[in-house]
Formats: sequence, structure tokens, C-alpha cells
Amino acid sequence: MSSVGSYLRELRERHGVSVEEIARSTRVLHQYLDALEADDFAALPAPAFAKGFIRAYCQVLGESPEHALALWAERPARSAESGETRVPGRTQARAADTRSRGRGPVLVSFALLVVLGLALFVTTLALQSGRSVQPEPPAVAPAVEPRPAATPVPPASTPPEIRSVAPPYRLMARTTEATWLRVRTGDGRSSEETVPPGEVREWVSDRPFVLTIGNAGGVTFELNGRALPHFGKSGEVIARLVLPPDIQ
Repeated sequence: MSSVGSYLRELRERHGVSVEEIARSTRVLHQYLDALEADDFAALPAPAFAKGFIRAYCQVLGESPEHALALWAERPARSAESGETRVPGRTQARAADTRSRGRGPVLVSFALLVVLGLALFVTTLALQSGRSVQPEPPAVAPAVEPRPAATPVPPASTPPEIRSVAPPYRLMARTTEATWLRVRTGDGRSSEETVPPGEVREWVSDRPFVLTIGNAGGVTFELNGRALPHFGKSGEVIARLVLPPDIQ
């Protein structure tokens, strides 16, 4: 049975497409595509990102990703940190030890979250009881015509009200799942990292940000204090998202 790497390489060579062309079309780093074709799973980010890379790879070639994803699921089990083959007895013992050591901090964190939630609830009730709130008419969202995607990876839709945000721009990201992010600010500097779940990142720029998101369903954003909607599903790759959009 062929591996996922050899299968993807055969598809690419059959279509006469180079790795560089796929990297330009998908906005996935060249080194990750090389690692996929070489079955070098230790060089890839989290599995959710790797599956998104496989989907984007197949979309560029006009092929269904189902067989490639099935081969990915049948790959040899590897340790995400060390790259060594898992030994069942040792892995189970290590997992049990990790669960026993991690249970204490989880319980403490949960208790702190409950206390903070109760404090916020009491504070909100106290503020609302001291003032009368006038009902506001429901806001009507303007109709937005869908635009065709410019690349094989569909860009996220951007609410038109974001265009009214004035610089300097302050972008905040909160992760609910492990998410790979690349952010370029107005001065041309870029930051790139895999952010663990439950983390917050913040950037400031005098010009719009350019983002690439490796797991669109695992992160939420705020722009100058305004909450933005999810830009895609879990595992979906969003390439070259501009926030706020350039105003022509």
C-alpha cells in the first residue's frame, strides 16, 4: 500500500505541477509540502493543520482529498514531540502518569474559572440594577454579495462594518484549539507560531494586518475591541486574510 506522501507526489507529477506552484496557490510553506511528500510527519505541525494542508494540496490539483486523508489516518503512530514509534505498554503508562499529574492543575483552574464567573455575574447584576436601559431597535445587517474565491483556498468573509475601524489597529486572537498563525504588520514584520488552546496573542499596526490561519475554527479575533466572527471551520486553512480590508 502506498503512503500518503508517495500518493500526493504521484498526483502532482501526473498533473505536471511543481511543489513551488502548489506552495504559491495554497500559501502553505514549501517545507511542509516537502515533509508531506517525504512522509516526514515529525516535521509537520499538529494533525489538524496537516489535514488542512492535504485538503488544500488536493484542491489545487482538482482531486478529491478523501483517499489522501485515509492514507494519512493509516500512517504509523508517532510521538508528536520525540518522533519515536509508540510502544503500547510504555505509552499507556506514560499517558496514565500524565493524566494523574495534570488532574490537579485542571481542577484548580476550573475552580478559579467558576469563582471569576460568579464575580463577573454579581458585578453585572449590580451595574444593571443602578441604571435603566432603553431598548434599542434591532440592527439590520446590510446585504453582502458573495464574491468568487481568488485562490483554491476560499478566503473568509469579512463583515463590512470592519471597514469603519480607524488606525492604529489592535488585533487580538484567542485560541480554543491548537492553531497555527502567521501575522504580518504594517511595518513588514511577520510573526509565525503554533498557539496552544486557551492562549491570547495581540498585535498593533498602523496599516491592515495580513493573516494566514491554519485552523480557522480554533481561534476568535477582536479588532480594536470589536469581536469578529469565525472565519472557517476546524482544520480549515485561510490564506492572506486582510484585516481590516483595504479601502480603495
